[in-house]
Amino acid sequence: MNALFGVPLPILYIVLLLGIIAILFVVFRRPIYEVMALSYVLLIVFSGRFDLFLKYLIKPSTSTLFYAIVGFLLLAHVFGETRVIDKIIGIILAAVGRFRGGAGYVSLFGSTFMASLSGSGPGNVASTGVFTIPSMIRTGFPRHLAASVEMASSAMGPMIPPSGTILLAFGVLDAMYPEMFTLSEFWLVVWGIGIWFVLQRLVTLIAMTYVYDVKPIPKEELPSLKESLKGSWYVLILPLMIFLPFLIDATMKDLIIARIGADGAKAFSKTVLFFTPPVTMAYAILISRSELSKGGLFNNIARMFKNSYHSVVPVSLTVYFAYSIAYVFKELELGQAVNAAIEPLNLSIVALVLLIVFIGVVLGMVLPGSSQIAILGPTLVTLLVATGMSPVVAAGVLPALTGALEGMTPPLALCMYVAMGIAGSGFKETTKITLVWVGAHVIVLLLLLLGILPIAFA
Repeated sequence: MNALFGVPLPILYIVLLLGIIAILFVVFRRPIYEVMALSYVLLIVFSGRFDLFLKYLIKPSTSTLFYAIVGFLLLAHVFGETRVIDKIIGIILAAVGRFRGGAGYVSLFGSTFMASLSGSGPGNVASTGVFTIPSMIRTGFPRHLAASVEMASSAMGPMIPPSGTILLAFGVLDAMYPEMFTLSEFWLVVWGIGIWFVLQRLVTLIAMTYVYDVKPIPKEELPSLKESLKGSWYVLILPLMIFLPFLIDATMKDLIIARIGADGAKAFSKTVLFFTPPVTMAYAILISRSELSKGGLFNNIARMFKNSYHSVVPVSLTVYFAYSIAYVFKELELGQAVNAAIEPLNLSIVALVLLIVFIGVVLGMVLPGSSQIAILGPTLVTLLVATGMSPVVAAGVLPALTGALEGMTPPLALCMYVAMGIAGSGFKETTKITLVWVGAHVIVLLLLLLGILPIAFA
């Protein structure tokens, strides 16, 4: 394999691209989709493989997964426009608000769910945090603690399906191991990983409520759980509509194959992938029709989809070029280059895992998770598989290693900055408590990568 100064060329390309992305995104503040498009062009130029340019520029457009990502992004936009999530958060508030630090639990569960739909931690802090952060402050949370709870909750969005970041990680897996794993299988593994981080944040939050002596939400401000369920029970069908089809596809594969054959099972998986977003979208619009009817039902629906341009297109372009980059790196035999560079070091499993987590923490300080997965995803998967980890688990942990840390780790820490602005907290105290959340996240990450914590469905 060609090398320069003893370093395989594909690894040098990664270093160059990461440097360019950091400069364009952090210094010049260019949109990430623009940076990813330029990165694809530069990768072709660096490698001299101009024969691959059109091939992999077009290939993502032939992927069913890419169109599914667009569907889920549009679904998240519809959820935000119809405000059905507000009713779900209201039910959560009625259920857990009576406990010590109850407003924090509303932030934890409500913001995690909402951010998983949008896939944007900072965006979710901006939209949901304006409700949860003042609620926490009003019930005794110090401002910096309220900011950090919302930050840590929203930062989990990119690592919980149906986030676009999860689909991006699956794209890396599918590029490296074509058709070996279905999206449904992948989602269940990612949910199994995500459970540990939800528990980690829950335990951290409980500890913080005692350290800061936080009180429950006043009873007079609490909605009745019975009345909330009576008036809004139908919104709870929405998460089931997203989760159940993928659960059935992943856990009942043998039965499906027995009924309709292997080809039929593949068609069923694609049907689940394609039809879940529009069917869930239609149900969200149906249950919101009374609000949408004000000013004309069809006019409002048309306006809603028209307004999706600004939220759906930029992320879709980012994902599109991320796939193109992943395809080129596979063609350049990046996996073999990484193995060739790592094997002579004779690192132990523990040392290799520490190296991987160190890479994630450092890059999370300066780069968005989407670009990390696009550029470094194949490398990180290769390294994790070298520890004996299953490829599907290795890809499933990528969002926790990249996107979640990006939202919390200074100096990038976009989730933290947005939460600070809403809470009115100072930089020094907020950063200190943020490092507690980052440290707890990293500990769970290490335990998962070392195989100490079992992963459900893996």
